Amino acid sequence: MKHTLKVTLALVAFFFLAQIVGLLIVNQYIDHKKTVEANEVIYKPLPYNLERPQVENQSTSFIYIMVTILIGTGLLLLIAKTHKPFFWKILFFISISVTLSVALAAFINIAIAAVIAVAISFLRLNKPNILIHNISEVFIYGGLATIMVNIFNLFAAFMLLIFISIYDYIAVFRTKHMIQLAEFQSEAKVFAGLYIPYSRGKVSAKRELKLRPKIRETSGRVPLKSSVAILGGGDIGFTLIFASVVMKDLMLHNAIWLGFLKTLIIPVCVTVALFILLMKAQQNKFYPAMPVLSLGCFIGYLVVWLI
Repeated sequence: MKHTLKVTLALVAFFFLAQIVGLLIVNQYIDHKKTVEANEVIYKPLPYNLERPQVENQSTSFIYIMVTILIGTGLLLLIAKTHKPFFWKILFFISISVTLSVALAAFINIAIAAVIAVAISFLRLNKPNILIHNISEVFIYGGLATIMVNIFNLFAAFMLLIFISIYDYIAVFRTKHMIQLAEFQSEAKVFAGLYIPYSRGKVSAKRELKLRPKIRETSGRVPLKSSVAILGGGDIGFTLIFASVVMKDLMLHNAIWLGFLKTLIIPVCVTVALFILLMKAQQNKFYPAMPVLSLGCFIGYLVVWLI
């Protein structure tokens, strides 16, 4: 077992909550009235004059995403090797502010959403706090999925998970650069993903996040020392994008509530897969999470298809 049961359940609970909240956010940006009239998914405009990416062929969109991931990883590795955390913090601040603003604007006034998003991004960079960190993570990936979901069809979503799983395996077991990136983020005190500290006497959660952890074991994608359980943001985001693509297709053939409920089968299966991974994993060993989570997505889709 990778972590204590209490920490494992907390990590799994936040992951599941991020999936549910993310689907709610994506659903809020679907114009259901126009979708019914046009018999194709129509999205509401993004706030702040943001534009969704466009591709000519949805079936090949996963290629563009993989290329973007490789370029982004290379850039982050360059920043890590040159020991320039300032540039990573700038990129982090912008990405968190944008995705969180989009997510919150699904439910509240866009101006208020922007103020809250920028404030939270500032706090995460300058005054780390476990509660703010994990609650914001619950919303961020819903904003990301909302921006990205329009470029995927079901085939591309499947292919994205397959290629991401292969990449994750290589990045953890072969090149091991994912470990280096996790260590760099911990040194910069800016981590993208869920972060659950163990209880350590009088050490507060805020202090725990500020401590520089040494890479030793994994909880999900790439782990920190035994006093912390983490799960990379990509593990949340990619599984959510897959579920969102399935949901938008279900919305075309089912009532809104029924399509949403059917989609929930996927987060349930993925969460169970994550729980099994954490229960079966051993301490002091590194494990890529995406192959297991992708399997959970595929099983979940099979159940949806069968019903």
